[in-house]
Amino acid sequence: MIIKILIDNISGSEKQLKGEWGLCVYTEFNGKRILLDTGASAQFAKNAALMSIDISKIDAGVLSHAHYDHADGMQEFFNKNNHAKFYLRNAARENCYHTHKFLKFFTYQEYIGIRKGTLKRNADRIVFVNGDCEIFPGVTLVGHKTPHLDEIGKRAHMSVKENGKYRPDSFDHEQSLVFDTPKGLFIMNSCSHGGADNIIKEIEATFPGKQIYAILGGFHLFRTPDDRVKAFAERLRDLNVQKIYTGHCTGGRAYEILHNVLGDKVEQMHTGMELEV
Repeated sequence: MIIKILIDNISGSEKQLKGEWGLCVYTEFNGKRILLDTGASAQFAKNAALMSIDISKIDAGVLSHAHYDHADGMQEFFNKNNHAKFYLRNAARENCYHTHKFLKFFTYQEYIGIRKGTLKRNADRIVFVNGDCEIFPGVTLVGHKTPHLDEIGKRAHMSVKENGKYRPDSFDHEQSLVFDTPKGLFIMNSCSHGGADNIIKEIEATFPGKQIYAILGGFHLFRTPDDRVKAFAERLRDLNVQKIYTGHCTGGRAYEILHNVLGDKVEQMHTGMELEV
């Protein structure tokens, strides 16, 4: 299994590899090439070319969740690859917002979803999935199974618009990409809005008896108070995952706290980073 980070907030050591607020991960596994997310622009494809990755040969794309910083490069993917299906959770739509409140009475809904028109324009390439979905042998998409995640959405001021009304986001459009490797299960979830600790428990329940080797993704902690980050890190430690690769929306201060609690078990991602499992 080979993993290459095509986009993260942190730019690569090579000056040509540019980062942006977003995430895009390329994986080779058992002869299949899989792309998780596309960042916030076409930059992922430029970085891929510099890293000798041919977008046209990718076998499948996966969208972790319906936010712009993971989906706005999708059209560039479809332009460069004429055959691969792109897998989205069935609830993924162009309807995600961030709620800004001013004083006590004024609310502004900022659109943070998939670029409008993308889903309709590429409908023949997009596959909406429900439940657990094995897209290749040993490669499974798993949606959230933890109840009441709308409470997290409300706390994060995230919402979705349905039938003209806004409701707290329950992250039913978010999914994990899970690889069954000889070392154990390798989980990818780009923002982990539902909570990385919850996600690990969900995967444990989905694959009873399987050891979880690693989790990779942002943990959406960049605005989280230090005491809550520390408590989260301690919960991760108790779950006994061997390796944790995190970046994007985790945030520098939160990463420091995670490293203080978890030590070398946790590693910070950056654009151009390569892993071999």
